[in-house]
Amino acid sequence: MYDIIVIGGGPAGLTAALYARRANKSVLVIEKSSFGGQITFSPKVENIPGFLSVSGNEFAEKLVGQAMEQGAEFEFAEVSGLKNGEIKTVYTDSGEFEAKAVIIATGAKHRLLGLEREEEFIGCGISFCAVCDGAFYKDKTVAVIGGGNSALQEALLLSDLSEKVYVIQNLPFLTGEAKLAELVNDKNNIEVITGTTVKSLIGDSQFEGIVIASENEADFKTLTLDGMFIAIGLEPQNAAFSEVIELDSNGYAKSGEDCTTRTEGIFVAGDCRTKRVRQVTTAVSDGSAAAVAACAYIDR
Repeated sequence: MYDIIVIGGGPAGLTAALYARRANKSVLVIEKSSFGGQITFSPKVENIPGFLSVSGNEFAEKLVGQAMEQGAEFEFAEVSGLKNGEIKTVYTDSGEFEAKAVIIATGAKHRLLGLEREEEFIGCGISFCAVCDGAFYKDKTVAVIGGGNSALQEALLLSDLSEKVYVIQNLPFLTGEAKLAELVNDKNNIEVITGTTVKSLIGDSQFEGIVIASENEADFKTLTLDGMFIAIGLEPQNAAFSEVIELDSNGYAKSGEDCTTRTEGIFVAGDCRTKRVRQVTTAVSDGSAAAVAACAYIDR
């Protein structure tokens, strides 16, 4: 029996654990793979307050170490369900765990293209966030994969840094807002390629480019690139909790800045909830807000 179980070991979950322990609550953090979340894919991060530069792995290690030092417990397990009640039960592939309150901080993973060696190049040529990693491609050539609002915004940000930006969309047209599409088309260093898919990645020890093909695969072309940004959407990891929290049409947990849900004693934090900005700083903010709310719920 714990006061609080935190599901997810990214920045939101680890911050929640830290705040809960400092409020003298017993805490268990359950993580299915590796601690740190999406930030561990970034070899160099320069937009975290207090760090001129830090690798994602190093930042994650510091968070884990800090939570451990405060007395949080950790369990590697995959959560399959959550039962509500005065005492909450978390079901995992390593058994059942109980707590008075639960914080869901499972994050959202980036959709991938499904190409061979794709995950191997993440953080070493393949990125997902121009705000985070765009500066590493100053005066270089990059491609943005996708044609929605996120992809177009990424392309516009990169166009102010990179020498050349390709936007590659599998549909015959861009699906982002007309104004964004207009801004993209007005940029001299952005080239939009529609009706085209990425077929393979080029490079041995280092990412060097991609092979693209037209919709009917009648025309194959090689693009030499320094980097590639994938912007084809996110997948929130909330399916196991759909019976106890409300999800929107995209699978995100419906919650505001207070990180509460429709179910008393169950809170959400980080990229898994509905929000406008998904950055490590906003995840950390959610973690503290959710922990404070959970502690208040227990102490009422």
